Amino acid sequence: MPLHSDVFQAPSGYNAPQQDEPGSNTVVYWSENSQVKKKATGNVYTYKFYTYTSGFIHHCTIRNLEYDTKYYYLVGDRNSMRKFWFTTPPQVGPDVPYTFGIMGDLGQTYASNITLTHYEKNPEEGRAVLFVGDLSYADNHPNHDNVRWDTWARFVERSAAYQPWIWTAGNHEIDFAPEIGETKPFKPYTHRYHVPYRASQSTAPFWYSIKRASAYIIVLSSYSAYGKYTPQNQWLEQELPKVNRSETPWLIVLMHSPWYNSYNYHYMEGETMRVMYEPWFVEHKVDIVLSGHVHAYERSERISNIAYNIMNGICRPVKDPSAPVYITIGDGGNIEGLANNMTEPQPEYSAYREASFGHAIFDIKNRTHARYSWHRNHDGYAVEADSMWFFNRFWHPVDESSQ
Repeated sequence: MPLHSDVFQAPSGYNAPQQDEPGSNTVVYWSENSQVKKKATGNVYTYKFYTYTSGFIHHCTIRNLEYDTKYYYLVGDRNSMRKFWFTTPPQVGPDVPYTFGIMGDLGQTYASNITLTHYEKNPEEGRAVLFVGDLSYADNHPNHDNVRWDTWARFVERSAAYQPWIWTAGNHEIDFAPEIGETKPFKPYTHRYHVPYRASQSTAPFWYSIKRASAYIIVLSSYSAYGKYTPQNQWLEQELPKVNRSETPWLIVLMHSPWYNSYNYHYMEGETMRVMYEPWFVEHKVDIVLSGHVHAYERSERISNIAYNIMNGICRPVKDPSAPVYITIGDGGNIEGLANNMTEPQPEYSAYREASFGHAIFDIKNRTHARYSWHRNHDGYAVEADSMWFFNRFWHPVDESSQ
């Protein structure tokens, strides 16, 4: 969309909180049922990228919030003050229902705008977004034009200001451009999108975990070292045994590059990570793996490819009731178009695939059942183009394949 599009417009009022001048670094907040207003002080960051200098980027952590409570918050000074709200998640527990939206490879095209609108109007009403990477696509513009990071933030504000977006970094977040002197990977992304990685003993913001309601979410980085002895590898090896399925039955993994992909795009780019980590996913009975990167949609059956040992020749995916379902949902809108060239015939492990823009919903009902649906942009808001009931791998490991 052009820079003058209404979804990119800065808020009205002098120095209204977005990114221009330092302004106030205080957030005023209060719960819906309280008149007592509290304050939290944030930190302010700026960065330079080639000839671009960022505005003042504020990060503020609000602590000691009550579960399942609506909070209002104010940012800015006096005349330019802006008011938003969010609802905290329910207390962690095995049968706590919760609804996630799922998106990836969003960008800021007209298709991106439709995707976000469809998610907002979906009657399932997602309470948090699992975002599988590739945010702004600023790097598709000359010299990685970081103005496109500013416009993207204003574009997604209508959702991200009111509910959490749980990020993983994609290849378009790397912003590695030595030809213009930019040699620090992920510079814009890490200045703009902080994640609570230290809470899960991670040493970097690219891999971390979050507990929410009845779900345990593990975020991995396809573009950070993940081989043996690397920090990400050591962290994941220690993290998976920590998951208590009696507390958080649903184990969800986010990454950017898919492990199973029957499109002729990015073929086998996730293969080395799959070889490293797939046995762990099967051992720990991961329920669902979400990825993006391929600009289309695909859902797998429950399969694994872990029997191969160089000698035995067993190197085809096979049905595996302990394995996750792999979902590729890199169809948010991007700027590069749809990946519509598929391998033929469709592999047996591929349950459903389609080159259309859209988003998905993962609606956890209790410890045993979750309802999943994928929604095309060119359908009505409530239409399910693909759907299935997920049966929890730990509490109810029944075959729910579409065969």
